[in-house]
Amino acid sequence: MFSTYRPDDVTVLLKDVTGLVTPLGTLERERLIQSGAHYSEMLPVEYAPSEAYLRAYYDALERYGQITADAVARAAEWIWREKGRTGTLVSLARAGTPVGILLRRYLRWRYQADLPHYTISIIRDRGIDRNAMDYILARRRPGSIQFVDGWTGKGAIQRQLNAAMEDYPGVDPSLAVLSDPACVAGKYGTRDDFLIASSCLNSTISGLLSRTFLRTDIIGAQDFHGAVFYRELRDQDLTNSFIGAIERRFRVPAADCGEETEPWGAGLEEVREIGRAFGVDDIHLIKPSIGEATRVLLRRAPWKILVSDRTDQARLGHLFQLAREKGVPVEEYPLRRYRACGIIRKMADT
Repeated sequence: MFSTYRPDDVTVLLKDVTGLVTPLGTLERERLIQSGAHYSEMLPVEYAPSEAYLRAYYDALERYGQITADAVARAAEWIWREKGRTGTLVSLARAGTPVGILLRRYLRWRYQADLPHYTISIIRDRGIDRNAMDYILARRRPGSIQFVDGWTGKGAIQRQLNAAMEDYPGVDPSLAVLSDPACVAGKYGTRDDFLIASSCLNSTISGLLSRTFLRTDIIGAQDFHGAVFYRELRDQDLTNSFIGAIERRFRVPAADCGEETEPWGAGLEEVREIGRAFGVDDIHLIKPSIGEATRVLLRRAPWKILVSDRTDQARLGHLFQLAREKGVPVEEYPLRRYRACGIIRKMADT
């Protein structure tokens, strides 16, 4: 198994493509994506985070570690009520993998249950890794599967899952996430858009794995989707220290999540409103939620970052730090479901 995850935490169903993919710089990659190339056919250059940004990460972990642990507990209890000891966790690489590990560790801590945990790839507009699904379903019942991700933005991955699972009778496509501001997940820790510290970093908090990769000259018909293992960043790896920091905060939740009060997919209309307000016709360029805005700053070509409150250093300090480092303007905007939103630059305008 390639990654810095512990083998007893997760089975990684990905092909090691280390050394087979030439990473591209941000602007080159963005131009290709906006010219019609698919994002899964290339990988960005990944760097060790700056000292200033690491300080922002540790600050976020301190401020939001307990909120994260409590969201893990609520989502895990929900999974336990529905799936019980026979459940199977299937996290979506890469942001879902640490969350799947935390859910598994909570259920072991609380119920002495060792649920199998696999991590697999799903790619927007390309679908789920069918070879990985076949591998899991050869070993586990369809009804046992619980898909896991970190948070929701617009809900694109949930919609992709819904479509993909039409080919897998008996498999529930609904996600379990920690933060669901888009109002699309079947199980969630909270609907609040809060900062999950793992979203602050790239591979150095995700087992030193890249985002998933799919290109036919490298990924064969019988292969799992691919990922690169960044061994050269081993000295900067925070994966297991992050997981441990959240695990140490586990406690039994005082109450379940509240009753459903928002319509399914409520976040998408807000995204469309943002598009109209800023003249952005392609909603793929609009990335709502703290987690998605962070991703825009880490690996896309940002135009601007919208925040609900420019003075909110506690929740958004890491975004302000990243924006300063990259020279990206931060603008206050009356967001409702989200605390932050990233807007990607139209490359035709550069």
